[in-house]
Amino acid sequence: MRIYLALALQALWTGVCQAAMQHYPAAWGHYDVCKSQIYSDEGLTWDYMACQPEAADMTQYLKVTLDPPNITCGNPPETYCALENPYMCNNECDASTEELAHPPELMFDIEGRNPTTFWQSTSWKRYPKALLVNITLSWNKTIELTDDIVLTFESGRPEQMVLEKSLDYGRTWQPYQFYATDCLDAFTMEPKTVQDLTQHTLLDIICTEDYSRGYVWKYDKTVRFEIKDRFALFAGPRLHNMASLYGQLDTTKNLRDFFTITDLRIRLLRPATGATMVDENNLSRYFYAISDIKVQGRCKCNLHANSCVFDKEKLSCECEHNTTGPDCGRCKRNYQGRAWSAGSYLPIPKGTANICIPNNIGPVIRPNVSSLGVANRKEVAPQVALSTAPSVHVANRKRARVCDNELMRCQNGGVCIGNVRCNCPAAYTGLLCEKPRCESELGGCRGAGSGQPPLRPASSFGPWQLVLLLGLALL
Repeated sequence: MRIYLALALQALWTGVCQAAMQHYPAAWGHYDVCKSQIYSDEGLTWDYMACQPEAADMTQYLKVTLDPPNITCGNPPETYCALENPYMCNNECDASTEELAHPPELMFDIEGRNPTTFWQSTSWKRYPKALLVNITLSWNKTIELTDDIVLTFESGRPEQMVLEKSLDYGRTWQPYQFYATDCLDAFTMEPKTVQDLTQHTLLDIICTEDYSRGYVWKYDKTVRFEIKDRFALFAGPRLHNMASLYGQLDTTKNLRDFFTITDLRIRLLRPATGATMVDENNLSRYFYAISDIKVQGRCKCNLHANSCVFDKEKLSCECEHNTTGPDCGRCKRNYQGRAWSAGSYLPIPKGTANICIPNNIGPVIRPNVSSLGVANRKEVAPQVALSTAPSVHVANRKRARVCDNELMRCQNGGVCIGNVRCNCPAAYTGLLCEKPRCESELGGCRGAGSGQPPLRPASSFGPWQLVLLLGLALL
């Protein structure tokens, strides 16, 4: 008996855990469904939700450029010394030999190889002139960062460096973070860490000394820009309260823009020296070398798409909700019935789709939605009647359903067109053909020569119809 009870409790606990795991991460973490079919009083209809692509490794879609262009080592071939031992000079760089070349693409290849692959700059041969390198990562697409940016250096982390971002495809730049062994000396800034930030200072640009130590810390190779620590200021230490974070992103444009980029730029200003003085007799010890760059994020689709495709060297959102554009940033043609708006994360967990609606309410095409397979849903959605779109305002829904029920029939011989509007006889007008046209003419309908046929009894246009008609007029 105890065995059966234990098994039953275990099965119950497993079911509860699975239900919790399936609900919260999928709903809060991804917003991966743009629409689904539901049953309503009107039959099978679409339920629209805010949606976004899943996060991915964005380095596989970028273009990298270096400035100056000839800063990569190997042309001409060069021999390098180890930073910690100036007399161990057995490292070669030769661009004409594959095994000895260190081109920029090795910053983004698969790690774990032996020996390690990395990009490497020329040495500091022109000291005391600064050894400056700009590494620009461009996506030609707006992306949203979802995890820390991590740079892994092979030969000492830089003593001075700036990480910058652009939101306009590289036309203008603004700093993300400063890095230095001495922030006051390098940038006249007090040193801080991300742990010093609060919800009110999250957007502050800081200088940190945590990632610029000399060769004594040679096993500390990474430099980070901490995204998740900033998320945690709203979502909690383990990001367990994503609802709070999404609420802030939804209502604070500057916060959302802070994690949004089109380009990143790594400005290397001073290489690792491992000492307070530069050894001018061994300048081949000083250079930059990067083995890996990690940028995790997703295409920005304004919560109107759950997938992003890479075609012809370009990323673009596969837009839903009758939107279009590389970021789903405008309504499709003939779907501009109201101003475009980005989707909303709120209310949790489905958000608000804010779909684009047709310009004019015309004849409604009613496909047999119930007979369609999942594969056909995307093609059918744009033609489904407004009455099947729960996200459309109630006013629009009621305007689209004027004369297709018992209480709201066309009056005085009017004919209901497409369940949307009444086609009235020449002598009548109004939403339901309830008004004699002569009422708006000079003299009204009293004249014998008005040509107005006698009105139908008032009982045929009852109080319920009048109430509904008044509601429609107000809407």
